[in-house]
Order: sequence, then C-alpha cells, then structure tokens
Amino acid sequence: MHQLALDGMPRRLYACTPSRLNTWLDCPRRYRFTYLDRPAPAKGPPWAHNSVGAAVHNALAAWWREPYERRTPEVAGRLVATGWIGDGFRDAEQSARWRERARAMVTAYVGGLDPSAEPVGVERQVATRTDTIAVTGRVDRIDRRGGELVIVDYKTGRRAPDADEARASLALAVYAVAAARTMRLPCRRVELHHLPTGRIAAAEHTAESLDRHMRRAERIAAEAAEADERYREWARTRPGTAGRRGDGAPADVPPELDALFAPRPGPLCSWCDYRRHCPEGQAAAPARRPWDGLAEEEIEAG
Repeated sequence: MHQLALDGMPRRLYACTPSRLNTWLDCPRRYRFTYLDRPAPAKGPPWAHNSVGAAVHNALAAWWREPYERRTPEVAGRLVATGWIGDGFRDAEQSARWRERARAMVTAYVGGLDPSAEPVGVERQVATRTDTIAVTGRVDRIDRRGGELVIVDYKTGRRAPDADEARASLALAVYAVAAARTMRLPCRRVELHHLPTGRIAAAEHTAESLDRHMRRAERIAAEAAEADERYREWARTRPGTAGRRGDGAPADVPPELDALFAPRPGPLCSWCDYRRHCPEGQAAAPARRPWDGLAEEEIEAG
C-alpha cells in the first residue's frame, strides 16, 4: 500500500547518482539487479578495459596528490605501473602490454599539464538537490580557471568523444551544477579528456541548458523512484526466499512487477555484467570476452 503524504510535510527526496539514473534509462532490468535485488545476481568476469580505466584514473588522482616537485611525467608513469590492475586480460603478456600502453598515455598526458595549476578537486564528491531529488557524484577533476570552475572527466576508451557528447552528458551537467553549489563558484564548462589521443571534447553550458539537464534528471528519477517503491512494497510482503528464475528474477515476482523492470535489449547487452541472467540480452547481442573492449590496434593521435 502506498503511504499517503500529509499536507504540509516535506516530500522525501530521491537520493541518486548520475550513474543510477543512466542505468534506469539503459535497462530497468539491469537497474533492478544492481540497486534493488538483495542478494544481487552474480556478475560476470571483470572487464579488462575497466581495469585499464581504473588504473589510469587512480594514477592521475595520485599524481595530483604528490608534492609539486614530484609531479613529473616519469612519476605519473610509475604510478600506473605500481597501481596496475590485471583483472580481465587474456593472459599475463596482454596485461603487461596494456600496462605499458597505459603508462605511455598517462606520461604523455601529464607532459601537457602544468603541475602548478592545482585543481580545486581531485576525485571530489559533490552534491546538489532540487525539490524532488538529492544527487551526488564523484568528479575526476575540478579545475579553477579564472573565476569559474571546469569539470574534467578522463576517458580511456577506443573512441574519442566529441563536443556533442560532452554537451549531452547528463552526468557532466549534474556535476557542474553540484560543483557550483558545493564550492560556490560558477561552473559552466565541461570537458572530456581522451587520454589515448590527447583530444579534449568541451562544451559550454548556459543556465538554461543546465536547468534542462536537471529537469531531465528529475523526470528519470521520478520513474525510478516509483519503480523502487513498488518493488520494496512487494519485497516487504514476500513470505520468504523462493530462489531465482532463469532470467535472474526472484522466482515469485508478480508479472506486473516483472513488466515494470522489463529489459531493453540492444548492443550494450554484449557488455552487461548480468548478461548470464537475461535471455533477452543474450538473444540481442553476441557475447564478448573480458578483453574484447580493448583497442588492440594502436590509436593514432591527431
């Protein structure tokens, strides 16, 4: 039964991250597996491209925490090597090859940075709220340029992003709004830094475009919040644990609730951590090996 709000009582805000909102948009079934089912279905094996991304992000964050005199490209390369994550690779030789590629891309990227240009935030948690949502997120880097903040997000994938992608990113827009609120400085510029090519995809938001992104976040959150509540109402009245069906859903989930979290099959199903639990996803896209997300060919800068 839905609880009725009393007149005059503040509405409960829906707590979320941009990642949670995007997961709901991509696939409600994956959203349920990730955020609602407890225990969650077992994930597939780790992805090598995620290991590369995590090692690079960790090294860059650690580099900015080094004393000024140690902020050199050589130190950045060593941080990649010492913090390397070997999960998901085909074998030790492939892992070692990608460790060197990652070391090279981070070394080259850091060579173009000013080590004295201290960011105002590295792996910084920011938060904001509206009348209906409370959203938080962790930003790779926040620069201060002049009297304004700039959101910097690192990318290590095979495809270089463009300005349209930066402008359309819900996460980057939310980070800009949250950073401005947290640090009390204007924040309109967002940047995607693609380390394999050295390219920077940037977008300049306006107050209106940021507001549109926040309204979109509220609409997505409203859908997800309603689904959350219906799932939790059902979970509170369950008599016990009845195992799982072949698609990973609890065996006793009613059809109307199942439909609310229907999958959205498509190409992304090849890369879903929960693919093994989703017949629709298996039919929609071929299976991928843990290292298939790596760009084995050298990426030309330019």
